[in-house]
Amino acid sequence: MSRIGAKSIEIPNGVTVESAGGVVLVKGPKGELTYKLLKEIGVDTDGKTVKVKRVIENPEAKARHGLARSLIQNMIIGVAEGHERKLEIVGVGYKAQLKGKILVLSLGFSHPVDYPLPPGIEVVQDEKNKNLITIKGIDKQLVGQVAANLRSLRPPEPYKGKGIRYSDEFVRRKPGKAAAAKTAAA
Repeated sequence: MSRIGAKSIEIPNGVTVESAGGVVLVKGPKGELTYKLLKEIGVDTDGKTVKVKRVIENPEAKARHGLARSLIQNMIIGVAEGHERKLEIVGVGYKAQLKGKILVLSLGFSHPVDYPLPPGIEVVQDEKNKNLITIKGIDKQLVGQVAANLRSLRPPEPYKGKGIRYSDEFVRRKPGKAAAAKTAAA
């Protein structure tokens, strides 16, 4: 029995969950999301809670039971509160500018990098620190994918720490050549 899949999901006020024809529709104040259920998984709703169950008892259904529950829970949280991921841009001359639905990044290349934002994603720059950006949206997977795509444009390097990193990420720093030469000479 899946420990995660067996837990019921509470539905907050203002959110409705409907299940019909193998599709779960979640509506809330921030928008609506849909999820096509796998053939092994079923959903029961009673207005206050959602219960994810296995229709077929096989290894694939057991493996996907907890996954389906987590995806539905993330949808409910997304339409009620939204998801966000914070990125920090570190480096001299590195900066980000928002021009409509395009994020223009100066990352030390010979040219600025234009990143078009997908629909449903909003980017907010911090007022005090322009190098701190927040990616917001109702789809947790899409928010995480956009954050990963932006980070991959210039991942943090270990010598000076320059690059794009998650705000809660720790970048382990390495000593450079000069520090290595001093320890070798001693």
